[in-house]
Amino acid sequence: MEYEPVIGMEVHVELQTNSKMFCGCAVEFGGEPNTRCCPVCLGLPGSLPVVNERAIELMTRAALALNCAIAPQSIFHRKNYYYPDMPKNYQVSQYDNPLGVNGYVEIFAGGKGKKIAIRRVHMEEDAGKLLHVEGNRSLVDYNRAGTPLMEIVTQNPPPPGLDQIENADEAREYLQRLRQILLYLGVSDCKMEEGSMRCEPNISIKPRGQVEFGIKTEIKNLNSFRAVYLGVDYEIKRQEKVLREGGKIVQETRRWDDSRGITSSMRSKEFEQEYRYFPEPDLVPMKFEEDWTGKLRADIPELPMAKINRFMEEYGISQVDAEVLTDSLEFAEFYDTCARRSGDPKAVANWLTGEFLRLVNAKGVSVADAKITPDGLCELLTLIDKGTIHRNIAKTVFGEMFETGKSASEIVKEKGLEQVTDTGEIEAAVDKIIAANPKEVERFKGGEEKLISFFVGQVMRETKGKANPGVVNELLKKKLE
Repeated sequence: MEYEPVIGMEVHVELQTNSKMFCGCAVEFGGEPNTRCCPVCLGLPGSLPVVNERAIELMTRAALALNCAIAPQSIFHRKNYYYPDMPKNYQVSQYDNPLGVNGYVEIFAGGKGKKIAIRRVHMEEDAGKLLHVEGNRSLVDYNRAGTPLMEIVTQNPPPPGLDQIENADEAREYLQRLRQILLYLGVSDCKMEEGSMRCEPNISIKPRGQVEFGIKTEIKNLNSFRAVYLGVDYEIKRQEKVLREGGKIVQETRRWDDSRGITSSMRSKEFEQEYRYFPEPDLVPMKFEEDWTGKLRADIPELPMAKINRFMEEYGISQVDAEVLTDSLEFAEFYDTCARRSGDPKAVANWLTGEFLRLVNAKGVSVADAKITPDGLCELLTLIDKGTIHRNIAKTVFGEMFETGKSASEIVKEKGLEQVTDTGEIEAAVDKIIAANPKEVERFKGGEEKLISFFVGQVMRETKGKANPGVVNELLKKKLE
């Protein structure tokens, strides 16, 4: 029997606000445990929550960018469960009337575009953090409790015209694209290693073509794109193996063990009715006017997929280059500006995806912190086009620009890197190299024409890379015939 997976993705994203969702406690990563909490986020008697308007604005902005319909009215619910990291014994979340519904995220999969259906985008507060110490003890840090959290849930089966995630590759691609969109919007820093973006896939398998879904498991402890891919892939294969051996899948939460490359049972998975949702009595319903959402919609920047398609169409670059250049909003804007000013968008793309990224990675700096500006790169390309410097010398100049922030012309002048175009000077160097290599000259005249590259290299070395290669080639061929 052939099986097919059903993959759902629940992604939790901490919003980039200064204070928590329902109180004034600061939101920061790290710090001394239990120093950023108050009666509200601890749920002490008599404390009353107040909604963080900035968090609602950021979440609405994200929901719009994810092509969701915004509910005209939305309410909060209490999600009841008992766990040490939840001091109130309930979590303020949303159940009915989530803020955003029926959206999608565009991805590239298998060489074609797909629109992954999103069922809902809703707001909730984050839990605290358990710190496991020696023995069987755990400590609780409530600094994170109450942090504004946005949950984005995919839809299976998808509605007509939309798609679902079909394998581990697509799960990773979906998460990468979602993170990219949220970074473009500035709603979160999406640092998976710090827990500000957390992914919990749920996996089930069923006989291919069967309508009814199988029993699902949820995977936790996935803190990288690689872990998401490996965890989803492993769980699909594990479930298939269980069924082929005559076993049954148990609805449970499983933990990904990165060192062993396996998932292991963590606890039984709750059913929805066990949470006993009911409307939060301390918070009034939220109403969203079209004028307000319209202003947020108008403020959304051009998003990654739109930029990729525009760069390919407008600048004639490949999809691979377009995806690299749109990796971050800063990098995309750098390329866009430089491509327009230089008039040679393909050359700009080559420099940015090649030498620029090589230096960024080697130095461990971000694109935003690099000292090269769009004007600086355009000036360098102009010097190459005018023949002032050769392309090989340009790499040296580019490296100096990256390190110092100086202009290309300034570096060329300081180091005397102008290309030699004086035929007499180049001819003298050619004569010297020919005279110094009589054996190679005889071999060339004997038919080893590939040796021309040897002579060109020697002349370029003699002139410290400043001779015009075209002139060098012409003179060598003339004198060696």
